[in-house]
Amino acid sequence: MGMSIGGGEDEPMMDINMTPLIDVMLVLLIMFIITIPVMTHAVKLDMPRATNAPSTAQPVVINLEIDFDGTVLWNGTPVEIEALEGYFRREAAIDPQPELHIRPSKRAKYDVVARVLASAQRNGMRKIGFVGNEQFM
Repeated sequence: MGMSIGGGEDEPMMDINMTPLIDVMLVLLIMFIITIPVMTHAVKLDMPRATNAPSTAQPVVINLEIDFDGTVLWNGTPVEIEALEGYFRREAAIDPQPELHIRPSKRAKYDVVARVLASAQRNGMRKIGFVGNEQFM
C-alpha cells in the first residue's frame, strides 16, 4: 500500500506507486537473463583448409575505348566494329580469359556501345566491366 500524506480522502495522493514499475523491471530482467545464453550460443564448424595458394598473377586486361564519333580503340589501336568479333573470339579462347575493360566516352552513342557489348557476349567474353564511370555522375 502506498503511504499517504494528508488527512482526508478528498486530497490527492502525493507519492507514485512504485510496485508495478518494480514488478515490470524484475520480469524484464528475468527474461533477459533467460534469453541471453540462447543468443550467444555458437555453432562450431570444422571448415576445410585451402590446399592451394591463390594465384598472384595479374590478369591480362584489354582496354576498349569507345569515342563519341563511334571510333573503337582496342588497347589504343583503332578497330572497325565488324573486326571486333574476330578479336573477341580469339581472346575468349585463351585460358584464363582476359578482362575486357570498356571505357565509353561521355558523348558516345548508346547504339555503338550496345553493339560492342552484344558482340563481346556473343563471342564468349565473360569478364566484361565498365571503367571510368565517374564521368557520368
